[in-house]
Amino acid sequence: MLIRTILFALVVFRTTVLSGAEFDHSHTNLSAILRQHVEKARVNYRAIKSSPAALDRYLGGLAKVSRRDFDRWQEDQQVAYLINLYNARTIELIIGEYPIKSIKKIGWLPGAAWRKKFVPLFGSKVSLGHIEHEILRKKYDLPEIHFALVCAAKGCPPLLSRAYKAKDLRSQLVEQGRKFMADRSKNRVDAGGAQVYLSPIFEWFAEDFEEKSGSVIDFVRQFFSSAQAAVLKDDFKIVLTEYDWILNDQP
Repeated sequence: MLIRTILFALVVFRTTVLSGAEFDHSHTNLSAILRQHVEKARVNYRAIKSSPAALDRYLGGLAKVSRRDFDRWQEDQQVAYLINLYNARTIELIIGEYPIKSIKKIGWLPGAAWRKKFVPLFGSKVSLGHIEHEILRKKYDLPEIHFALVCAAKGCPPLLSRAYKAKDLRSQLVEQGRKFMADRSKNRVDAGGAQVYLSPIFEWFAEDFEEKSGSVIDFVRQFFSSAQAAVLKDDFKIVLTEYDWILNDQP
């Protein structure tokens, strides 16, 4: 009886481990695509469209993940999966319409690109908006995801030229946050004018940043350079910079 119990436990353990190991949490295939086609946050959509097989294979692998397997993963594995899913499916959406000047040109109604249910997830079709607002923002206390989700526009945070991986996720999010805050066309501190210029992202998702850090200013301070952070005061007025919706295409 004892031997039978041990054998059963080993079978269950082996099945669980193999089930988790079947999925490549390093997202190697996506990293290869991004390294080849992303340079300085600009995407070579034309090249991906002309040879989409690698992207299709990667997306096919994502679509095979079951809800049961996903729920067994560690939190950072889940978050990395969802960020990569969002970014890769956004690329797929763009190449399906390419050439196009802006993601906002997709569909007839405003925001149609984010409401389109074309993303296979756990056996059903969901939208990009669903991934962002109904899963990532609701389930995980991680407003830094807004530095990682890239909506194919120049105004977005820069698209990383490699996939997000669970073991590096937190450092990757910090890295992307610092890169985004270092772009003075989007974010900067005007100490003389007692103002801080911020991307509209910090207004759109203000509640996420406030919930995490108490205020938007407290949240962004940690991602500014030490010089900018040192002069940023809590009572500075927030002024929004212009969000550029032009496609983040390569010239």
